[in-house]
Amino acid sequence: MDYQEEQANELVVLEAIYGDEMTILSDDPHEFEIQVKYSDYEGHHTEAPPSIVISCTYTEKYPEELPIINIDKYENLPDEQISSLKKHLNEEAEKSIGTVMVYTLITATQDWINDYEDNIKKQVALAKEAKAKIEADLERKKFEGTIVTKESFLEWKKNFDAERIGVKIVEVTEKVKKLTGRELFLKDISLNESDLKFLEEDGDAVKYCESLYQDTKNLDINE
Repeated sequence: MDYQEEQANELVVLEAIYGDEMTILSDDPHEFEIQVKYSDYEGHHTEAPPSIVISCTYTEKYPEELPIINIDKYENLPDEQISSLKKHLNEEAEKSIGTVMVYTLITATQDWINDYEDNIKKQVALAKEAKAKIEADLERKKFEGTIVTKESFLEWKKNFDAERIGVKIVEVTEKVKKLTGRELFLKDISLNESDLKFLEEDGDAVKYCESLYQDTKNLDINE
């Protein structure tokens, strides 16, 4: 196998496919970078879509031995995702020994990024859906009010009756405090009607009747 020819032919194909996304770093040995960005057919993505720069260096006997693949630059991806991707690319490369494989590895990277971003979009959509459902439920409850059960009604009635009795006691107490002497006697059913004539309208003073004491000459008052 002519390794140099295989490598040169692959470089031509890669430059044709990736264009400005590919940067040649060295010709001896062949070293280059290819930037991989998230993309889908609809062009929709999250606010900060992920991207990766794959660097590749041909070894002397590539493609019958593995090229040197590195991921030195990436954005909007957690480190653990990069570690998983490197492992995945090594597995794919092992399967392709004997044939040129950079396009296969870049495609695998593109699929990895797309899957990651699509999963993020799905989580964002589910979160929005859950939030909308909660807001709708809260809005509906404003109109539905509280569902009354037998137990909740009895508990409410118990508290209502206790509160009503308490208020009544306070009202009666305040009213009694304001009663005049006359009104207090009128409240007492044990009072005789004859006792009432001695009460003033304000209930405190006894009216003095002078005529009761004018005819005292015929009274036999023994000391």
